[in-house]
Amino acid sequence: MPEISRFYGIIIKMFFKPKEHEPGHVHVLYGECVGIFDLKTLEMTTGDLPKKAQELTKEWLAAHQDELIKMWKEQIIRKLPPL
Repeated sequence: MPEISRFYGIIIKMFFKPKEHEPGHVHVLYGECVGIFDLKTLEMTTGDLPKKAQELTKEWLAAHQDELIKMWKEQIIRKLPPL
């Protein structure tokens, strides 16, 4: 799973579509905790990330939402700057 960004101990990754499912989403790792965030709503759909990690992730997702949706659609995944 390619890593897109890393900041404050939070790692953002995206799987390639053949192994994944709609809606578009990213996987977020923070220590032993994980979360899956929808790219359109920016909400965590499943996971156990602490509240602060969720807030930082949402802030980062909002700043890069258009780029992330484009990556999901085109499957050209690249690194993005941290928060």
